Amino acid sequence: QVQLVESGGGLVHPGGSLRLSCAASERTFSSYVMGWFRQAPGKEREFVAAISRSGSTANYADSVKGRFAISRDNAKRTVSLQMNSLKPEDTAVYYCAAGAWLTTNDNYNYWGQGTQVTVSS
Repeated sequence: QVQLVESGGGLVHPGGSLRLSCAASERTFSSYVMGWFRQAPGKEREFVAAISRSGSTANYADSVKGRFAISRDNAKRTVSLQMNSLKPEDTAVYYCAAGAWLTTNDNYNYWGQGTQVTVSS
């Protein structure tokens, strides 16, 4: 059982930046693909970004490409999401997830509790 704990959410003005982090309890963290998803009020959960086990490959949703960057540190068992040029439409609860496949669907095995990101002036 992998436990994931997100941090770093908050309130930011449009155009600002935030860095989300996700800490994993599992010593075999490096064996998991890691992803970030988000869910806005009244909307379905959607894919944001994912990164391969080694960190050599990353995928992004079109809506965040060029603004967000996912990275991981296998020694520290953490995955991060650097979010720049934030827009009001990025407002959502952001979830960290661990799984077996580098995929954009939500077929991940383990999920964190989420962290709120609000972009507003």
